[in-house]
Amino acid sequence: HFFVYFPCSFSEGFFIGFRFPAFFPPFEANARQRWRDKRLTQARRRKAGDTPKSKMGESGYSFSLTTFSPSGKLGQLDHAIAAVGQGSTSLAIKATNGVVLATEKKMATPLMDPSSVQKISPLDEHVGMVYSGMGPDSRVLAAAGRKECRVYRVTYHEPIPVGQLVRHLASVMQEYTQSGGVRPFGVSLLVCGYDATGPHLYQVDPSGSYWAWKASAIGKNMVNAKTFLEKRYTADIELEDAIHTALLTLKEGFDGKMGSENIELGVVTDKGQFKVLTPAEVKDYLDEVL
Repeated sequence: HFFVYFPCSFSEGFFIGFRFPAFFPPFEANARQRWRDKRLTQARRRKAGDTPKSKMGESGYSFSLTTFSPSGKLGQLDHAIAAVGQGSTSLAIKATNGVVLATEKKMATPLMDPSSVQKISPLDEHVGMVYSGMGPDSRVLAAAGRKECRVYRVTYHEPIPVGQLVRHLASVMQEYTQSGGVRPFGVSLLVCGYDATGPHLYQVDPSGSYWAWKASAIGKNMVNAKTFLEKRYTADIELEDAIHTALLTLKEGFDGKMGSENIELGVVTDKGQFKVLTPAEVKDYLDEVL
């Protein structure tokens, strides 16, 4: 034994006694044996190719955003894409003289005011976007897009090219796939606009990937919607026909009755003006199609 004296503010100090492990030979022997058994078990697993890492499988990496799984995937991105797949269907069609955006606007309860829900957002006079997935995430991206548009207009005194704006939004989304303490955006975007080079339509996914499209769909019913668009789309389609085709595509997988309160339309024309159609204008187009 040995003792250590600790003085303190009281009138007397106190002693702490220690006993060396050498006084416990049976305990030390058991610890060494357990260590040897553990090492032998690990060696057998390595030899058999059955390591704890291989047992963990793909699911063991799903909670880490910045760690690739053995198959080269980021699990959280797959979950973000699944969140997009749970959202309402949205689609877009590029015509010769503009682009149309169309989306379902379903309310969680009839008590909600439809005018308070807006899925199509203008970003500048000549460009707008629609989303499928998590609404709050889309608001962050819409704010980032509007800021970039204003900065470009103030700096160069002209509207931002659509492709440059899309690259900025894709960079913002990509940054959230390799940073610690954050998660990917749970939305996909369809961005349309009209600039000096004509009409443009892009799709941006949670990974930050983006492509130019002639017509595309995102959300819950995107597979059936894309199949329908492949059959109906033509390269010489005009804006009015594109609006009718968009409504017919939404009708294919729509649950319930389509009306101006649950359908939203946005168009950008060859005059470089983007606008969200009013419920009265949407109703007129529905009367023509249905």
